[in-house]
Amino acid sequence: MSKEILSGNEAIARGAYEAGVKVAVAYPGTPSTEILENTANYPSMDSSWAPNEKVALEVGIGACFGGARSLVAMKHVGLNVAADPLFTLSYTGVRGGLVLAVADDPELHSSQNEQDSRHYARAAKMPMFEPSDSQEALTYTRLAFEASEQFDTPIFLRTTTRIAHSKSIVETGEPVTGLPEPSLERDPAKFVMLPGNARKRHYVVEEQLEKMAEWSCSQSFNQIEERDGDVGVITAGVSYQYAREVLPEASVLKLGLVYPLPKTLIADFAKRFKTLYVIEELEPFIEDQVRAMGITVIGKDCLPICGELTPGRVRSAISGKEMVPAYTTEITLPNRPPNMCPGCPHRGVFYALKRLKAFVTGDIGCYTLGFMPPLSAMDTCVCMGASVGNATGLNKVLKGADKQKVVGVIGDSTFQHSGINGLMDMVYNGSTATLVILDNSITAMTGRQENPASGFTLAGVESPCIDLEQLCRSVGVKHVRKVNPWNLEETRLAIKEEMEREEPSVVITEAPCILIKRDVGQRKTPLEIDPDKCTGCKACLKIGCPAIEWQPDAGERGKAVVNELLCVGCGICDQLCAFDAYREVKNG
Repeated sequence: MSKEILSGNEAIARGAYEAGVKVAVAYPGTPSTEILENTANYPSMDSSWAPNEKVALEVGIGACFGGARSLVAMKHVGLNVAADPLFTLSYTGVRGGLVLAVADDPELHSSQNEQDSRHYARAAKMPMFEPSDSQEALTYTRLAFEASEQFDTPIFLRTTTRIAHSKSIVETGEPVTGLPEPSLERDPAKFVMLPGNARKRHYVVEEQLEKMAEWSCSQSFNQIEERDGDVGVITAGVSYQYAREVLPEASVLKLGLVYPLPKTLIADFAKRFKTLYVIEELEPFIEDQVRAMGITVIGKDCLPICGELTPGRVRSAISGKEMVPAYTTEITLPNRPPNMCPGCPHRGVFYALKRLKAFVTGDIGCYTLGFMPPLSAMDTCVCMGASVGNATGLNKVLKGADKQKVVGVIGDSTFQHSGINGLMDMVYNGSTATLVILDNSITAMTGRQENPASGFTLAGVESPCIDLEQLCRSVGVKHVRKVNPWNLEETRLAIKEEMEREEPSVVITEAPCILIKRDVGQRKTPLEIDPDKCTGCKACLKIGCPAIEWQPDAGERGKAVVNELLCVGCGICDQLCAFDAYREVKNG
């Protein structure tokens, strides 16, 4: 035993190692990304990035059918992608334990919705553990694998952003020993879900859930903390921490297993209190089930259903008093809106699309920031891969000039994730929309993880690299061209020509992410501005580069200045300047 300070994600990875996991698979997505980045530090686990969450789960299922313990990780919206195999997996059950770690994102710190994944546990009939700190993240991970095999079911391990990224002291242990070696074992009645087999397995699923609910009533992860008074709280996950801070005198039933609920334990706990709260983030998932038991509780009638809970929000909701800041300050901090990095190869593409007055169906990635001013060149964004289908749908209903304005924009990783299916549909059904694939050689938004088009695996091993041009041609796109997005005029003309084409077409912009982990020579000599040539026309400000700053008091109209610590010498600003004011910084 030793003690370490770990984040929730690090603790889950450690728990998987201690549980004897053989295979760990994921698609990166905040706040779950670091789980796989940390399992990769344990050589006993085969850790890999998958092209999407559905594939990740299917790989984990295959390993578990072979008798090995497997961990699959994803964020909440990724669970939607994995839903197809998920709902049948609960019917097949497992051979080796399978745990699906899903990270929700209350407050939408880095997501397009505030989905509550606990509903998936109920809908897919899969048990779900929810830790309240890093120690429980490790402990519950180990426990989930044991329960998975004991009850012949896959298990959810749900975290939220606060648990995933907060750090606390964790007592680590040694990996388990004596697990069976992976092997082939035929059992088609269990693993082949034809209707005749699936009907029988459904009864097994329901029986196992009942057994697990009864079993959990006597387990320590569902814990009652007795205190004096007539106020009780039912809670789970990070909400437990807030409940303890706001109601220190209340007795607490802390649920470690949030589905199926230990109804006998809840009923016995509830009848002892005059006032009973259910404190949980997002949906009234526990609350609704407790109310259905005929128990009167206070929950979402005062607590917010949107956003994260905090001690202040819980205190305000329970007391009915508006939150008062604990301190005030006269310092006004400047706004820091999200922005593409200096030298980002996406910047010039969106500048070109804005000039062309394109209607841009966008997607999930760094390039979603093309929505932000001053570029303001993205009109829709729904989910991973939706840009392509959205463009096709618009193209179907529009006519004339409007029909040719529609351009879908998608990143290389997102294209592989789920965009390729939309492109097949675009060709198959004769859409004349244009698709721009922003190939920056990495999965940038979630921290620059490798993907099948980057040429490297999670372990940093070289691998075959997907040829995006050939992939597009293989599904029937006749018109595919590559451009350098740091060349503004080349990019604008290429997109313009393809927008005018009355056939499906693809433009691939090729330039590496400026923050890519490998040195591929994308950084050049920084630029500076000759103040004698700058006229203050502000043309260079239209690209929204963080390295270009404005000095309003310089000259009659003000002048631009380059922050040399941020500039990477991409040269886009120089192409916009009609007065030749930009030049390379001279050494010395």
